[in-house]
Amino acid sequence: MDSVTATVSIRQQRGALVEDRDWSTASVDLLQSACAWRTFRWYRGQKHYSGIYWSATMRDHVIYESRLELTRLLFADFDLSVRGIVAQPFLLKTVLQGKVRRHIPDYLLLTEQVPMVVDVKPLHRLSKPEVEFTFDWTRRAVESRGWKYEVWSDPPAAELENIRFLAGYRRDWLFSPEILEELREADLDGLRLGQAVGCLPDHPEPQVRSAIHHLLWTQALVTDLDRPLGSSHLLKRAA
Repeated sequence: MDSVTATVSIRQQRGALVEDRDWSTASVDLLQSACAWRTFRWYRGQKHYSGIYWSATMRDHVIYESRLELTRLLFADFDLSVRGIVAQPFLLKTVLQGKVRRHIPDYLLLTEQVPMVVDVKPLHRLSKPEVEFTFDWTRRAVESRGWKYEVWSDPPAAELENIRFLAGYRRDWLFSPEILEELREADLDGLRLGQAVGCLPDHPEPQVRSAIHHLLWTQALVTDLDRPLGSSHLLKRAA
């Protein structure tokens, strides 16, 4: 696969612009300092659903420009290997077939392994020639650095619904430290979710249930997320 020579530009705090740096040598520290390249707008008849999401990973808000982008953001926030999330992180630019080509990826994920650049696109749009062309040269540019590139489309429905549900329990300050500690010390391995909620009879069951959901979000406890979450799900401690 032929590599692509590209430059990268980012926006920083207070509108500072860093332009046309060599993509191959632009540091991770520089790229993760970026603000979103575009400012989003709301207007009547808008086709995309834009918003902001409070990320437990970032301890801050991260923007998205569509429901599908929000979906990818949820999965990134749930992924323990992800240490940082930057939305619309930079503008990539290259010259191909005699024309200047520009592209703004949707996310930069800083992981325990190597950075990952993510583009989000519905499955039915991936076959469009202009989309294929843009994603092809972007992939070549990203992978030339030894980084990962991902095109994200519609995820499995059950897994999405489970992660979306558990995301409601991502804010750690809402849960009793005492209950969380007792649950961490309790022998929950092999218990069904419906049984586990009654394992601390000295505490209100709704609080215990919510704390278990928080531990599932943080993955101190794990269970099968490939089917709708329910009382019959077996719990396991993370390895």
